Amino acid sequence: MNYLTFAHYYDQLMAEAPYDNWLEFVLDTVGKDSLKGHKVLDVGCGTGELLLSFLKKEAEVTGLDLSAEMLMVAHAKAEKAGYKPFLIEQDMSEMTLMSQFDIVCAFCDSINYLENETDVQRTFAAVFKQLKQGGYFLFDVHSLYKITRYIEDTHAEPGEEISYIWNSFEGDWPDSVEHELTFFVRDSLGKYERFDELHKQRTYEIKQYEEWLIEAGFSIEKITADFTDETPNDQSERIFFKAIKK
Repeated sequence: MNYLTFAHYYDQLMAEAPYDNWLEFVLDTVGKDSLKGHKVLDVGCGTGELLLSFLKKEAEVTGLDLSAEMLMVAHAKAEKAGYKPFLIEQDMSEMTLMSQFDIVCAFCDSINYLENETDVQRTFAAVFKQLKQGGYFLFDVHSLYKITRYIEDTHAEPGEEISYIWNSFEGDWPDSVEHELTFFVRDSLGKYERFDELHKQRTYEIKQYEEWLIEAGFSIEKITADFTDETPNDQSERIFFKAIKK
């Protein structure tokens, strides 16, 4: 996955992403309208849009991402807003002990970018080590239903400054999907330059995630779907996990 160009246009392409809903999920977990006094690790923080929301809620935030380009964008945004978060370029499955956090989160299907079962298990074990006793691991993943719906789906979004075509097809692994993204960016001369990205995602049955969390030492407090308090069903698209280190 190459973000060298993608990072600079990510926020425009993700303008409809429900960042407020992810923030609300975290706030509901702590039972407050502020994160003051909470140390938060944002895994797969990308360009820092959600990280910035945590900072505005007075959290002490560390951001982690595999892409240096994404982190550069996040740093610039945070600095412009008057913040100086600690940002780390690292693979989430290879996290070394950085601190002891109250909350570790991995939203926007970050976990789905892990290539195989071992990487997911290693990530859960690494997150467990980062958490204080009583700390929360909060994350979401695509459901099997959502992955199936993605396969052989194509959609396009035209725009004056940036346009894209998103083509999805079945991946090499079971329950995986690959996204071919072609986008066209208008330059200062009015000409359009083409860029191509390939993104691979994979998911598993809910019970498999449960087993891996328990193996890592977590207790599972709640599993819900689609930004609601509802239990997942056969047509749920985004599965939310609330796990705690007891």
